[in-house]
Amino acid sequence: MPLRLHVIPSWLPWIFSQRLWTGTPIGPTGRKQVYLTFDDGPIPEITPWVLRQLKAHDAKATFFCIGENVLRHPEVFEQIRQQGHQIGNHTHHHLCDGRVTDESYQNSITAFEEKTGLNLPLFRPPYGRLNRQNAQWLRRKGYKIVMWHLLCYDWDNNISKEKSLKKVLDHIKPGSIIVLHDSLKAQKKMTWLLPRLLTHLSARGYQCARL
Repeated sequence: MPLRLHVIPSWLPWIFSQRLWTGTPIGPTGRKQVYLTFDDGPIPEITPWVLRQLKAHDAKATFFCIGENVLRHPEVFEQIRQQGHQIGNHTHHHLCDGRVTDESYQNSITAFEEKTGLNLPLFRPPYGRLNRQNAQWLRRKGYKIVMWHLLCYDWDNNISKEKSLKKVLDHIKPGSIIVLHDSLKAQKKMTWLLPRLLTHLSARGYQCARL
């Protein structure tokens, strides 16, 4: 089984300091803030359920959407917008940097903009992979590259749902950016994990905020 890093090593944000690894720890109301982020949607089988959980806990989140899914499910995407969540670009085709040419990767980011009509300030690279050339290109276009502090591994069936949750709860802190997935692959573990995570955060006085 490959090594799974639930918590980003402290040296990574130091090396890639122009990327966003954590958010503002304390909000304008003085409450501790954390940042739930959801990748790969919108998906009708799971995204509306996620939205209901967030609404029940008065929580806001950031959704890094795939352009193709936005076009396939516009009514679900509109629910995200109407409920006041932040939205980011996750490429149009969910391409992995390093498996395609830089031109193809950049074209997928631009295709998201052109086909959805959205010009967003936030970008998260699929699989967390991003080479220097593409990072520089994104910054020239005005994007903020968003990474994370904690990974739930909600898509990975080799890690139990209990271990996934415990790793996050053990290391969460004000400002943590947490990665989850509103995807079919992550659905089974997600529906167990998210309500428990939201309950934990509420009980400890955390506010879930938009990036």
